[in-house]
Amino acid sequence: MSKNSKIKKSVLFPIIMLAYLATMAWIGRDRLERGEYLYYFGIIGVGLLIIVLLYFSLRKKEQLQQRREEEQYGSYESEKAEDSQEDTKE
Repeated sequence: MSKNSKIKKSVLFPIIMLAYLATMAWIGRDRLERGEYLYYFGIIGVGLLIIVLLYFSLRKKEQLQQRREEEQYGSYESEKAEDSQEDTKE
């Protein structure tokens, strides 16, 4: 399995959290039937906001980690460019 085919944490965790939120919304539907609309949709809204913030924070963390790795080891594109420059010199 290549590095690019793995599901990133920034996608996997929010998907799991969305499934959890959907389950909790289903379990709590009796509040909706009792007419507690503000409470029901407020909880769902706060949950969605947290999931979106989680996604963006994990994505930012992954981007920073990737930049650090590229600075330390170099990127594939830079290696390819160096190889092509060496081939033209020969």
